[in-house]
Amino acid sequence: MDEAMLLTAFSAAFVGSHFLLSHPLRRPLVGALGEKGFLALYSLVAFATLGGMAWAYPRTPVGAPLWSVGDGIWALATVLMLAASVMLLGSLVRNPAMPGAANAASAQARGVYAITRHPMLWAFAIWGMVHILVYPVTRNIIVALAIIVLSLAGAALQDRKKAALDPQGWPAWERRTSYWPFAAILQGRARIGGFSGFGAHALGGGLLVWLLATWAHIPLAGRAAGIWRWLT
Repeated sequence: MDEAMLLTAFSAAFVGSHFLLSHPLRRPLVGALGEKGFLALYSLVAFATLGGMAWAYPRTPVGAPLWSVGDGIWALATVLMLAASVMLLGSLVRNPAMPGAANAASAQARGVYAITRHPMLWAFAIWGMVHILVYPVTRNIIVALAIIVLSLAGAALQDRKKAALDPQGWPAWERRTSYWPFAAILQGRARIGGFSGFGAHALGGGLLVWLLATWAHIPLAGRAAGIWRWLT
């Protein structure tokens, strides 16, 4: 098995084990192992498969980029990552999808939740898409695609799981929001509510995370990303 196939295998195992343990196998395993035992198993599998990805990634040849990456692509990627950062920070407050949350029936479809009811998972998916755009080499595409599939398929499976756990509140939340970004706004079922609708934690925190994360590419990856590409 060559390095690219090994990286693909570890990536598929990471995604597949997450789906299996989070959904069909969760209940029987919790019954057999208890909550703490299940959490230990889940963490062990996640650590092993993610560690396998981290081990295989640098051993996979970089290869030639599939397309040329110029300032136009970098500008698009920079804007997308700012949007993803705002969505990620906004998803940390009053999110009905968080474990133990019981506010789906009363949650407001404003701000990041007007865009999509899965702002956190879409933020991760955008991260994957952006990294494919700016670094279109085989090993990076394999890992980024794994993150995209895990995020977007996970969002769809989360809808099914939450609807089963909260058969009144979650379907009502689904009717006010949308899986696909901006669909509920275009259909008149949700509204962002202006800048105030996002909240300072989303806008300010998202901007700060975006600035720090893109700057961190300089010492960690040896290349400038985001606005630092033009400022350094």
